[in-house]
Amino acid sequence: MHEALTYWRSHLPEYAAEIIVVLVSVGLYISIRLTENVTNGVVTGFDQSILLMFRNPAQLSDPIGPDWLELVVRDVSALGGLTVLSILVVVVSGFIFLNGNRILALFVMLAITGGSVMNMLLKGLIERPRPDIVPHGTAAALSSFPSGHAMMSAIVYLTLGALLAVSSDTARVKAYFLLWSILLTVLVGVSRIYLGVHWPTDVIAGWIMGSIWALICLFVSGFFLRPGAVASVEQ
Repeated sequence: MHEALTYWRSHLPEYAAEIIVVLVSVGLYISIRLTENVTNGVVTGFDQSILLMFRNPAQLSDPIGPDWLELVVRDVSALGGLTVLSILVVVVSGFIFLNGNRILALFVMLAITGGSVMNMLLKGLIERPRPDIVPHGTAAALSSFPSGHAMMSAIVYLTLGALLAVSSDTARVKAYFLLWSILLTVLVGVSRIYLGVHWPTDVIAGWIMGSIWALICLFVSGFFLRPGAVASVEQ
């Protein structure tokens, strides 16, 4: 624990570690409350109103926007799918491995695999039905809560984005990686609501749970990070 704290104190702004602890605590509280509502069978007006906001009121099978938008949204949704995320994790872990930090590469793969297992366990335990007030715009497996696409996007993109940000000493490069990781996570989650395969609270829970897991994984990775562990993007 001391090694991880020492590493992150030298790489993060003052009080960042305390802020992370607060964010994780608040995220856990919100996640627990959302899970309680879902297990009690609560489908809020918020869920319904947001889901219907993405639909043509005169024809609920028709998402808002031109026809090509639905195709684009399906492509964006695929960025949070198992195939794309698995390929990305293998590629980045392989890069870290070849760069000389085999332990960190293994940790990244195990941490993200652990997040996937946790998501499947939550789905199996809670078994929330998929939305039935609008037709689904794409195929969807397993139960609805939490959103697997939203949760795994948060875990993968935020974890890898943060590791890449750490690899640079330039603020604008750090911001570039972090902003893209956040943007991709948000876009994937919104795409699942647009396609009608998730309630908004499924996606919100997925974002929060995935972010918590990513923060924990990033902190623990401090045990395995060292200069050159992830090659500098400026080389």
